[in-house]
Amino acid sequence: MPVIERIAELDPEVREAITAPLDTFSRERGFVWQPEPLALALRDDEGRVAGGAIGETNWGWLHIRILAVSEALRGQDWGSRLIRELERLAVERGCHHTWVDTFSFQARPFYERLGYRVFGTLPDYPVGHERYFLSKSLLPSASTPAI
Repeated sequence: MPVIERIAELDPEVREAITAPLDTFSRERGFVWQPEPLALALRDDEGRVAGGAIGETNWGWLHIRILAVSEALRGQDWGSRLIRELERLAVERGCHHTWVDTFSFQARPFYERLGYRVFGTLPDYPVGHERYFLSKSLLPSASTPAI
């Protein structure tokens, strides 16, 4: 008889076995899940990593998972530069949209200044705050002439 087992540490083999039925189901319908990592490091004047961005591209979308800039470099446009470079690289890979999530105590206004719009909200995550999901088209708009 099947049983449900709690796993304290998820090793790659068990993860693969758990996701295999979902992967097979999606592939049979023409959707192959093969995200390609995309990462940028921000280095300070001494060459130390002082932040960066981590994302992945799949199915024509860029998903920005992490954006971080050290306190010493904040307010100097490094976050915007990292996002613009991720978006540029994603377009080179054929992406047409991007999405990110952030929290009410983090960077929603930052992403909105870069053209992202909220498409979903998760209230009380964490309690007393909200988690926002934002997206943006990477395609030039019809009213904006292509350069």
